[in-house]
Amino acid sequence: MESFRTVIKGWLGKVLLILFLTPLALVGIEGYFNRGNKADVAKTVNGQEISKKDLETLTQSYKQQYLAAVKGDESLLNLPVIQAKALDILVSRNLLIQQAEKLGISLSDTQIEQMLAQQPSLQENGQFSQKLYENYLRSIGMTSQGLISSLRQDHALKMLTSTFSDYSLVSKVDLMQIANLQTEQRTLHLASIKLDGYKTGLTASNQEATDYYNKHQNEFKQLASVDVDYVVLSPSMMAKPAPATEAELQQAYSKFVETQKKDAKRTVKHILITTDARDDAAAQKLAKEVYAKIQGGLTFAQAASQFSEDPSSKTKGGLVEAYAPGVFSDAFDKTVLSLKSGQVSQPVKTQYGYHIIEVETQANQIPSFESEKARLVAEVEKNKIANVYSDSVNSLNEMVVGNDSLEGIVQEVKSTKVESLNGVTLATQNPYLSQPNVKIKLFNDDVKNGDRNASSNIQLANGDTVWIKVRDYHAAGVKPLAQAMNDAKAKVIDEKARKAVQAKIATMLAEFKTQPADQVVAKNKVTFESAGVFTRSQGLKREIERAAFSLATPKPGMWSVTTANLPNELVVVAVSNVNSSAANAIPADQLQQLKQLYRQSRGQQILEDYSQYLKSHAKIK
Repeated sequence: MESFRTVIKGWLGKVLLILFLTPLALVGIEGYFNRGNKADVAKTVNGQEISKKDLETLTQSYKQQYLAAVKGDESLLNLPVIQAKALDILVSRNLLIQQAEKLGISLSDTQIEQMLAQQPSLQENGQFSQKLYENYLRSIGMTSQGLISSLRQDHALKMLTSTFSDYSLVSKVDLMQIANLQTEQRTLHLASIKLDGYKTGLTASNQEATDYYNKHQNEFKQLASVDVDYVVLSPSMMAKPAPATEAELQQAYSKFVETQKKDAKRTVKHILITTDARDDAAAQKLAKEVYAKIQGGLTFAQAASQFSEDPSSKTKGGLVEAYAPGVFSDAFDKTVLSLKSGQVSQPVKTQYGYHIIEVETQANQIPSFESEKARLVAEVEKNKIANVYSDSVNSLNEMVVGNDSLEGIVQEVKSTKVESLNGVTLATQNPYLSQPNVKIKLFNDDVKNGDRNASSNIQLANGDTVWIKVRDYHAAGVKPLAQAMNDAKAKVIDEKARKAVQAKIATMLAEFKTQPADQVVAKNKVTFESAGVFTRSQGLKREIERAAFSLATPKPGMWSVTTANLPNELVVVAVSNVNSSAANAIPADQLQQLKQLYRQSRGQQILEDYSQYLKSHAKIK
């Protein structure tokens, strides 16, 4: 049972999880709120447009997922492939939505409103908040009806796709076959025969190597690589600047005080005059009149109650309860920051109309200069070191780029030196050259097209700086025969040695088919080690696992035997027992879990086939 749980949580679970993470699935309400206006068209699907903005958004989403998988190393991503995948998903999604509409799959306005009311991001104290909803609509530039229409489409898509994933048929025979595959236990015995002893005296001619090379060119593929010189500069190599002066500390403290004031908590109120029922000039005129009334003695709350056209705040003295930067506009936010506590602004224009804004700022308790002095000393001296380093980097950079040489750095900073490394690939592990932003410079299109100029400075993750100069670029592909000759000869010799071993053990392998295993082992000089009991994907080397689980179940007292090729080694793989009973003891709840996973896997495949069918009958331009 433990092995089955491991399978569900491990290999099988991961593979099926990847299959189920279909890009057509809904991504939560935030996904709807991020939609913008259509721009240039990337594709049309039966006359409906897919915008370049939508394509860019989905491409970026995939890119971020893949970047997380490769720990932020963008050089390992194939961006054209990612974009092509994103476009294919958008086309499929569009076709499925169209098909859902044809089939009449839809939610009513009431159902969608109930769904919105249940979203945590739109609730306050456990209840739906109209003001949060309205603020969200403002921030994304959508009307309520536009959002509801968008939600209706997406949930129609969900209802259609769930039909495939939740209701595909799974037979008991199929289910037990999967369970048997993953829980079957095999008892293995392994014998390792090293090839070195069989290579003595073996040779390979140029013709044999050439013939092998021509026949197995896939074995001589090489990754793209560069030969590169580089210089690394660290802040520690710079001379220490003068200690912080009293004037510098006072200036730093003034900035600290300014930041404290800027970050103070603010209560924001506004009066909104919209352009919904009037033109811009009339709205501006009315806003100025309201501002004049406030200056003449009318309280802000009274003015908000009489004139504001924001229904969520006018009865609350104009209070914007869920205010956050970005809700209205940059102009609105800048005005909020510029106002002193209790001050009322002149009318400010945004896309919603004209706002008169009042801010009440809660005063912060600002620490004294003396209490902050030790921290300020450390901060100022750190900044001075950074400035000296930055100036040095800029100066050295001009020298490197101007002279197309790294030698000037060594002459200016004696503790540096030019390092060289050949055959650097995207997979090379080097503390400097393997950093993503360096690899992008090493393998960009300019280098591939012949650029051999020294680079400008590249900032490293630890704060160091590196300059690189590519001496040569080696394109990916099959190595030329001249470069591959020695490797080809080694492979020919290796092949001859394997044949010699196979010939030596051929009789033994044949005997295992007709004689009890203990008799065969006793009269042959090959030593077998008991490897233990294994299920699939339990840590065996791929070649050995593939060989072991391809063998037929042996008869009692017999072994099923084959061989597996490993580097400079031939392994005799023997199976003495196969236990398939574990699948019969799987608890009902785990079997149900496996059934659900398999149903979703089949449903996903059917959905993909259905999407391909729709594409084959669609007009896609």
